[in-house]
This record gives sequence, C-alpha cells and structure tokens, in this order.
Amino acid sequence: MLTVLPIRYVADVAASRRFYTGLGLALRPEPIVDVWVQLSAAAGAVGIHDAAVSQGRPPGTTELGFTTDEPLEAVADRLTEAGYAYDLVDENFGRSIRVTDPDGVIVQIQEIDRDTVRRAAEGRREPRP
Repeated sequence: MLTVLPIRYVADVAASRRFYTGLGLALRPEPIVDVWVQLSAAAGAVGIHDAAVSQGRPPGTTELGFTTDEPLEAVADRLTEAGYAYDLVDENFGRSIRVTDPDGVIVQIQEIDRDTVRRAAEGRREPRP
C-alpha cells in the first residue's frame, strides 16, 4: 500500500509544524530534527481537477488541500484557538476553509457535499473533448 506524502518546502519548520498540527494533523512519533517533520492525517489522496473549471487555476498548478468528514466549524474552532485567520467559502462542491500557512501558501480544507457536486455537474452537461 502506498501513502501519499506531499512535501512542502518551508522557511520555518517549527512555525509550519505548529500551523499544520493546528489544522488537525498529528505529529509522527519519530525523532524530530530541525529540518524535517512528518505529520499524518487519517488518510491521504490525490485530486485531479479540470483546470478549465477551477476558478482561475492554470494547468500544472498544485494546491495543498485536505478533505474532512468533520464539520468545518470544528476545523474553524481549532484554527481560531491556534490564532489563524481563515475564510469559509461556499464552493460548487460544498464548502471549504482557506487559510494561509506561515510561508503565505493558501491551504484548502474541503467539506464535500455529494448532492452539491451532483447538482453542479448536472448544470454543466456539455460534451468533453
């Protein structure tokens, strides 16, 4: 079994460790060094998104995102407690939180609503090339 491990190259490992543990990722119980830390989530995946309908993201763009099965309000509460500002956004797939990490990268936490996705897809019934 493979596990997806995206690597974020950051300016301050400690600040990023605080940020991502604030999102709900868990610190791996392994020796911590100044230049590397591995954080775990319950599961991982890779999303493939059509850039033509991505609200301005060009092909080749990679975005750090997470999906959650817990209410976004719980994620928002953790972010607030950790001192991070965020935006709660209505999307064509449900809702998401967008928050900026210590290096200025926007991170997206998605709450996917299958009914919203289905309705959005039905409204876009055009032939694909």
